[in-house]
Amino acid sequence: MHSTSRTSRTNRIAVVAASGIAVAALVAGCGSSGSGGSGSSTPAGSGATSTAPATPSSPSTPDTATLKTATDPKLGTIVTDSAGFTLYRFDADTAQPPMSNCNGNCASIWPPVPADGSVTVKGIDSKLVGTVTRADGSKQITLNGWPAYRYTPDKQPGDTKGQGVDGTWFVLTPAGGKAGAASSTPSAPATPGGGYGGY
Repeated sequence: MHSTSRTSRTNRIAVVAASGIAVAALVAGCGSSGSGGSGSSTPAGSGATSTAPATPSSPSTPDTATLKTATDPKLGTIVTDSAGFTLYRFDADTAQPPMSNCNGNCASIWPPVPADGSVTVKGIDSKLVGTVTRADGSKQITLNGWPAYRYTPDKQPGDTKGQGVDGTWFVLTPAGGKAGAASSTPSAPATPGGGYGGY
């Protein structure tokens, strides 16, 4: 009698212990996958691999920039982006070493050409293309060291409204120079956005 009750009590304890282990394993498994696999246990490793498919979705965003040449009747051969919008350089920047000094309100009028991935070129020496890290940590394409920008008042491909703005902004040439720099003069509509023609 005593031995039978002792055996059933032992079996009950074993079942409770096994249930406790199973619950603990489930909790540990959920915790490790929720924390991104911060622990060194096996479930943590499997949690890390389950989150891996999240990264392939990010390359769906555009990660290739294109610099190409175009011919402007007044400025000659200039540089545009893949959509045909004119690209510019800023005299307040530096090329050696590359540095962008157009930030804040300036960058909203003169958006930097982002360097989020690979860069393809058409009619431009690829050796002249590089990147610079901006003040906010983002990457910007450079041409012969000069950071490249768009100009928001350019509404159509081929527009060059930014040429000569404030006497410091110039259309880029394929060598990173200033297109028509000798003949350009500061243009009057240079101050969109309340005097931020330059920065």
